[in-house]
Amino acid sequence: MDSPTRGCYLVDMTKLLKAAMKRVSDLPDDEQDAVASIILEEVEDEVRWRAAFAKSQDVLARLANEARAEIARGDVSSFDPASKPK
Repeated sequence: MDSPTRGCYLVDMTKLLKAAMKRVSDLPDDEQDAVASIILEEVEDEVRWRAAFAKSQDVLARLANEARAEIARGDVSSFDPASKPK
């Protein structure tokens, strides 16, 4: 890759990420693209995970409140896996 921007990266990176990008920039173009694809997939995975987690908070809070209410009413019993019938 012989573009005029080679070796130029964003300034808002951690030292570790800058070091990684420097190492990657020394690789052949096809290997740089492979690493870039992996990084982009990981970032997209993280974005999807955060979005799903954010959406689930209301449901988790409701379930936790229901469990607390069941405990307070005495609607639950203890479970000891060691005493489980065989």
